Amino acid sequence: MWMQLNKTILISRLSGVLGPNSQAVVKWKSPMVVRNYARGPVRTRTIVGQQPARPQTLKEKLMAPPSANAYSLGKGAAAGAAVVGMGALCYYGIGLGKENSIANNSMLWPQYVKDRIHSTYGFFGASCIVTAASAAAVFRTPRLLSLASRGGLLWTFASLALVIGSGAVARSIEYQPGFGPKHLAWVAHCAIMGAVIAPLCFIGGPILTRAAIYTGGIVGGLSTIAVCAPNDKFLYMGGPLAIGLGVVFASSLASMWLPPTTALGAGLASMSLYGGLLLFSGFLLYDTQRLVRKAEVYPQYTMAPFDPINASMSIYLDVLNIFIRIATIMSGSRNRK
Repeated sequence: MWMQLNKTILISRLSGVLGPNSQAVVKWKSPMVVRNYARGPVRTRTIVGQQPARPQTLKEKLMAPPSANAYSLGKGAAAGAAVVGMGALCYYGIGLGKENSIANNSMLWPQYVKDRIHSTYGFFGASCIVTAASAAAVFRTPRLLSLASRGGLLWTFASLALVIGSGAVARSIEYQPGFGPKHLAWVAHCAIMGAVIAPLCFIGGPILTRAAIYTGGIVGGLSTIAVCAPNDKFLYMGGPLAIGLGVVFASSLASMWLPPTTALGAGLASMSLYGGLLLFSGFLLYDTQRLVRKAEVYPQYTMAPFDPINASMSIYLDVLNIFIRIATIMSGSRNRK
């Protein structure tokens, strides 16, 4: 269309200059003059009123629509981490590690160490059941679902304070055998977590089922790596993981104001999803070996009693964050098809 308009303007300009005797004037011009004119510099013609193109500012680039490969970096990082994890699983699984692993040390464990680890994973399984039941109950209750689905900055910080506060209360109570105040606080915390993630059920049962299966496979593979690796291999990751947690948390908060329809928002969403998936996978390795270390050293090397509920809550939060991100990634992949 622009070429046709330019051609029309050019023809009208030539007609106005040449006038009615245009044919005679054209015949009068020599071929040499035409060749010389064609060899000369070509000047671009601009339409009257058209603004010249200018380079985009940084703000315009960040707020522009995201490209088709906005999530490619996150997907590549997740794929690379999966390859590294499979290599580590094969390496430690066939016993190529020279140091003692948790699997080797487990043959020398006294019975109380085994009981502590069994009780920890028992609380972990119960936490998953309570969370799933709470999410299903809230999803089936319209008033509670509307409350859990409410957006806005105030509700976001209120729910965040409720989750962090209930977890802190549950961790602060001293553990005692038998059902007591700590168990009540632990159940309340898991129920609150289920209510907060209840809107995730809008994704649909088939996707959530597949996400749960994939999460189980990832958790099983990472737990096997933690058990087969040297018993202190991942205990030095606490500092880097804490820094990564701050970055992912800041990205998740910033994505509230910057939707993924912009380039910057898509980058933040990719950091929150794929970066969080890698981060909590590393946390699972770290928390698994820390659980075993705490079960082994009390009471010989430490005065702090072993708390299976606190140990299970760390692993539970890692697994829950992995599940949420896998479900979100799968839901986004379905919507883009």
